[in-house]
Amino acid sequence: MKFNSGEFIAFLDATTSCQESETIEIAHVSVDSRSLLNDNKTLFFALKGKNHNGHDYIGELIDKGVKYFVVSDHEEWRSQYKTGCFFKVKNTLHALQRSAAFHRLKFDFPVIGITGSKGKTVVKEWLNFLMSEEYRIIKSPKSYNSQTGVPLSVFGIEEKHNLGIFEAGISTQNEMKKLAEIIKPTMGILTAITDEHQEGFDSIDQKIQEKIKLFENATVVFCENDKRITKHIFDKELFTWSFSDSTATVFAKIQGKNLHLIYNGREIEVKVPFDDSMSINNIVICICVLLYLKYPDEIIQQRIMKLYPIEMRLQVKKGVNRCVIIDDAYNADYQSIIIALDFLEKHKTNHAKTIVLSDVFRSDYKETEVYEQIRVLLERHKLTKIIAIGENIGKYLSGLNNMLFFKNTDTFLQKMSIDDFNDETILVKGARSFRFDKIVSLLEEKTHETVLEVDLTAIRHNLNFYRSMLKPETKIMVMVKAFGYGNGSVEIAKLLAHENVNYLGVAFADEGITLRKSGIKTPVIVMNPEFSAFEAMIAYDLEPEIYSVRELNIFLKVAREKNCYNYPVHIKLDTGMHRHGFLVEDLKELVEILKYTNVVEVKSIFSHLSSSDLAEHIGFTLNQIENFQENVCLLTNELAINPIKHILNTSGIFNFPQYQFDMVRLGIGLYGVGNGTEETKCLKNVSTLKTRVMQVKEIAEGQSVGYGRRFKTQRITKIATVPIGYADGIHRSWGNEKGYVIINKQKAMIIGSICMDMLMVDVTDMCCEEGDEVIVFGEELPVVEISSKLNTIPYEILTSISQRVKRIFYEE
Repeated sequence: MKFNSGEFIAFLDATTSCQESETIEIAHVSVDSRSLLNDNKTLFFALKGKNHNGHDYIGELIDKGVKYFVVSDHEEWRSQYKTGCFFKVKNTLHALQRSAAFHRLKFDFPVIGITGSKGKTVVKEWLNFLMSEEYRIIKSPKSYNSQTGVPLSVFGIEEKHNLGIFEAGISTQNEMKKLAEIIKPTMGILTAITDEHQEGFDSIDQKIQEKIKLFENATVVFCENDKRITKHIFDKELFTWSFSDSTATVFAKIQGKNLHLIYNGREIEVKVPFDDSMSINNIVICICVLLYLKYPDEIIQQRIMKLYPIEMRLQVKKGVNRCVIIDDAYNADYQSIIIALDFLEKHKTNHAKTIVLSDVFRSDYKETEVYEQIRVLLERHKLTKIIAIGENIGKYLSGLNNMLFFKNTDTFLQKMSIDDFNDETILVKGARSFRFDKIVSLLEEKTHETVLEVDLTAIRHNLNFYRSMLKPETKIMVMVKAFGYGNGSVEIAKLLAHENVNYLGVAFADEGITLRKSGIKTPVIVMNPEFSAFEAMIAYDLEPEIYSVRELNIFLKVAREKNCYNYPVHIKLDTGMHRHGFLVEDLKELVEILKYTNVVEVKSIFSHLSSSDLAEHIGFTLNQIENFQENVCLLTNELAINPIKHILNTSGIFNFPQYQFDMVRLGIGLYGVGNGTEETKCLKNVSTLKTRVMQVKEIAEGQSVGYGRRFKTQRITKIATVPIGYADGIHRSWGNEKGYVIINKQKAMIIGSICMDMLMVDVTDMCCEEGDEVIVFGEELPVVEISSKLNTIPYEILTSISQRVKRIFYEE
């Protein structure tokens, strides 16, 4: 994109160090200093958030060759960096949005704006597929629909485009107007309105009123003929659909696997490739768009049958030979490749980086232009190995270093084996027609059907929820001990490092060593250090909790032998938990030792609350905090130091935020479990344990099921056998009709004793077939419900899940 500097600063109300008559050519707009695409044709917006400040990375970016910056403070940038061109504004996020609006004004072609509670990304991707033969389409990559995602999407518009499709997502009031000014849709789509993401609104009505602000300048709105919606859109030309209201523009009926549509007095039969209600609704919306744009019925019928499921998440899976697989084997357009490569950079566990890439489709570019962009992208990311599959990619990308070519997926599978992949992070990125799921299946470590899915997007949400309760200067330490509370420590630690948490906490040194070997550089505190591990801790820069004089003396001896100077340690005080920690009578001896050594440095002083989640013990908790303050004061005065002070755990952050001190420690809350109803409803579910039905059988009345014949049928009973048992971490006490699982959104009672590797459930009164998905816990069956019925705590449920259960990490 090109723009005149003077015109740009006038639109943004900015001041600049550039020549106002200068014409600036930008190839890439960036808000992430870590992007490998940042170069001399990048316009970088230094966004300021609660935990990130883009201004801190300007020097580093200038060293990479970045020249153009939008900033909101630090006048010294002008004098300090002579090569930079700075546009100074009041608010860089607003400037990003205004800049995108400035760019959007240069183009005059139809733009579809999509909003709603569910289905936005699916409708967008399907419309792109359905109309790509007739239009050169620019669309939001993945689900880039936020206050930053929308402007970054709109910056992709170029002269060659003649149709835009952009999503707009909001979480509270007064957000949609900003997105509407950026997208400026000429046509609007409102997908399903549900009570999901309702936290920022007082009512569904209020949410609808906010969402339809996207359509202020749109001439047509596609929506279900729902009175909740139409009463707010009374001044628009409406193109509605309905399954129940024959007055809608399109009246639809489901007849077997067909949609029977009545539109403008004519009847249309469309065969559909899905049978779930959400997909059917999204298909009807797409058909409405095609009918409005006057697509012939036969084209609609042909193309709808070719629709495919949309995979909206990148998944991280354990691979063969110590590899990690990033599974994005469902599309290969340019924007999604950029996102996937950035994801690879954030989540790489091994030094070696590999991409398996298919032919790339982009209707708005000539093939030579597309592959030249891909060539530059791959070179920037310094990949160890590039495996290109397809006729075109092999033709256009010859000459790249470390490149292997295969004509098609089957040829790759014939010529390559799992022995060709070792200790590398592999991004599998391909168009659906190439069936790269076969490659994922080859490279993925083989385990049984049971998986624990871990939602990294939910973890980020939960982290930000607790951060929202903190003062800007308060540091945060996050616990990833016990294999990340059963979820997987390395992948979660990588996300936390990317989110700039100040410390990570582990229980034992070997957990910290695993993080270091995986490339985690964030400071790590070992909360339960064993004396035998002190040498290893020093070797891997792990910082010990010091809880006794004996431990301190042993660590000092090891540290002196290693010639340590001011090695960081963390002093634990016992204020009432009576587990680890110095009692008040130990402090004098502690001071005498620390006062005369420079081998260690007290980095922090902390204590642990025993009952911060229990209202009946508020007095005890406040007494702990008071004791902590007194003891900290004694130590800091005697030693003349000013270390980090922290005492709040997860429930402490929520219930006692006035006692943040310098840092807080976040544990179970990160993983979606609060210590009360009010706290939990602000969090998102992180972990879903699921498996599949192995066998369904019908047994007669009076028959027994399982070991010990503890269950006997009272009628003809249909039972399903599920491949998960106590060796996977399911409590045996959850069996014998105490617990249940979810199959097809219905409760299925566990009957008989839970076995080592299996359990049996009663599915007599429900639809259940072999291969059906089984939810053992997750959003539909929270771990807090299971722990309550088992008279235990959610920690035990989560941390009990065996490491033989495959973890799949995904990000929306």
